[in-house]
Amino acid sequence: MIFIAEIGLNYNGNIDLAAEMIRQAKTSGADIVKFQLGWRDKKNEINFLDQKKIKFLQKVSKYNEIDLMFSIISENAFELISKFKFNKFKIASRTLKYDLNLAKKIVKKNKLTFISLGMWEKKTFPFVKNKNIKYLWCKSEYPSYEWNLKNFPKKFSNKKFDFDGYSDHTLGIEMCLIAISRGAKIIEKHFTLNKSNSSIRDHTLSATPEEFKMMVEIGRSISKKINLNI
Repeated sequence: MIFIAEIGLNYNGNIDLAAEMIRQAKTSGADIVKFQLGWRDKKNEINFLDQKKIKFLQKVSKYNEIDLMFSIISENAFELISKFKFNKFKIASRTLKYDLNLAKKIVKKNKLTFISLGMWEKKTFPFVKNKNIKYLWCKSEYPSYEWNLKNFPKKFSNKKFDFDGYSDHTLGIEMCLIAISRGAKIIEKHFTLNKSNSSIRDHTLSATPEEFKMMVEIGRSISKKINLNI
């Protein structure tokens, strides 16, 4: 199982808060912490990240022994991240819809790449699945309500035409656990220290450290039992 704590913009533009969130994501059982690069990223905006800040996030992540990953959302972000040696990336569904050429550039790096398909309207995957490409099912609504998840996969697997995992935007952790019970090996869930914070809409649909830890513990237990064919 791989659990991704999507910090995104939930650090509210405070780089020290980002460091604390990385620390708490680790103690909550996350394998990867993820930020967004190239979204609301001008100098006067909430998600301005330059080389200095990225190096700082790298240092904090290394100290806490957790992998750091970014969604690459613009050409400028791609140029910036190319100055570093990251071993994994995320392609957001909006990138597939609005900038497929950028997605192709990211895939050509031949690094482990997680791809969300919430806005992908075609019935086939945008790229041929291989060891470096992991597809995540998601619903691009913030939050997503359960009654709008009628096409939620009945199974997840590493087979050619199945999703590998699930990127969640619902309230709570139940849909993540359902995905794991159906074979998902990757769970991405937004992460926050304060759900009532209204500066970014994502806080409400995020998991607190306590919820994330519960999801990881129950999820890993479910996954082990599935592997035992109980």
